[in-house]
Amino acid sequence: MMRPPFSKTLLAATALLALAACSDGDDASFDVSQQIGPNPVLPEPSQYLLPDLKVASVIGWKDGEAPKAPDGFTVTAYAKDLANPRTVHTLPNGDVLVVQSKAPPGEPTSRPKDFIRGFIMSIAHGDTGGPKKKSNLITLLRDTNRDGQVDERIDLLTDLNSPFGVAWFDNTLYVATTDAILAYPYRPGDTQISTTPRVLTPLPGGPIDHHWTKDLAASPDGKWLYVSVGSNSNIVENGIEAEKGRAAIWQVDRLTGAARVFASGLRNPNGLSINPANGELWTVVNERDELGPNLVPDYMTSVKDGGFYGWPWSYYGQHVDKRVHPPRPDMVKQAIAPDYALSSHVAALGLTFSMGSALPPPYTTGAFVGEHGSWNRDHFNGYKVVYVPFENGKPNGKAQDFLTGFLSGDNAKGRPVGVGIDGTGALLVADDAGNTVWRVAASNGAKTDQPLGTDQMPTGSTASSQQAPAAAGSITNPPVQTQIAPATEQPVQR
Repeated sequence: MMRPPFSKTLLAATALLALAACSDGDDASFDVSQQIGPNPVLPEPSQYLLPDLKVASVIGWKDGEAPKAPDGFTVTAYAKDLANPRTVHTLPNGDVLVVQSKAPPGEPTSRPKDFIRGFIMSIAHGDTGGPKKKSNLITLLRDTNRDGQVDERIDLLTDLNSPFGVAWFDNTLYVATTDAILAYPYRPGDTQISTTPRVLTPLPGGPIDHHWTKDLAASPDGKWLYVSVGSNSNIVENGIEAEKGRAAIWQVDRLTGAARVFASGLRNPNGLSINPANGELWTVVNERDELGPNLVPDYMTSVKDGGFYGWPWSYYGQHVDKRVHPPRPDMVKQAIAPDYALSSHVAALGLTFSMGSALPPPYTTGAFVGEHGSWNRDHFNGYKVVYVPFENGKPNGKAQDFLTGFLSGDNAKGRPVGVGIDGTGALLVADDAGNTVWRVAASNGAKTDQPLGTDQMPTGSTASSQQAPAAAGSITNPPVQTQIAPATEQPVQR
């Protein structure tokens, strides 16, 4: 099917934007800081023909420009001229893998709103119909002398199907594409992969594939991989059958591929990370749209085995979403409130913990979150990296702006996605609109004694005691993936 010319698409979208501008959902007076923390302020829902829209057009970075970090930090471009970098992953030898990807094509539109949403998202990613650099690849970045500069850059894997998450364990590289977890034999230090991958387990893909990004995290002992699978809609407008196995985090046996739903009711979980303080799995989640500019707060939370987090019947615990029919009070009763709100529509996509890094206090025991930025509010929210302080394994205090400067008026120079720690202990930020990976390091040149891989736990952390080599367990009688019902514990062979 031929796509309409860009000029006609622009004209149609402009008309819809004008209609949306008639909305009276202005949020200028709302203090978004009220929605940061464990007990966010939740206003009454409001609905309009079209959601509130304010889109930052991507203009890119000029030579010499960079985001801004607090005093005591230096920001440099670690890698430029990438093709939509989404996530970064550090291997035990300090090499960094940067995953670059585009959404899979062909998602059908089920509502008129979907047309305008698709157009808005293309503007937000700088896609105006011109030539596009080839994406859907993984590039290896090597800093041979640990001076914070990339000395070698090699495309390790190409022609992938919308990759996002990466994990490494036992000389195997695991890549989560939009429809499968692939396993490649790979030793850190290698500069090529020529082996055909093994499909560890299929994942829910098309033909709708609304939330297509699938992130990965490995358990410290290497037994399990956790993979995030977003919903196929905003609030089941594509039907409940389209949500089978979605809005969930799966637990996958690393050796056999047997899988089960570990936690559910998570509309669009993205960044997955293990908290070194206690070994808990954490995620950041994009919540639902079209309830107004200040609903629903995106959040970060620990993920409980068997936990149900409300979607689609309720939000932020047991606040009922009256748009969903039939109602399910039995499901609402089970919904767990998240640990920490980040405020509405910030589009939190990246998550990494700072323990084991070379960053100075007070940035040593918390978590960094990449906020891609809003499109359905009257006033921008997100477009930055924030730091959330932790104490005793839990958030403790307000999120602090850490890396800003992505916005310039109504334009975006870039948009942060994935975050991670490089082989020297500095923070890396994948900027998919600016096609850059940024490095934020202590200005005094501090670095770790040796590299620490993304899947490794820092020495001395509670989770490091779980990092002993162990044979992966396997799930007996793996269940068929069900719809968005609470996960149930399955017997595990030990």
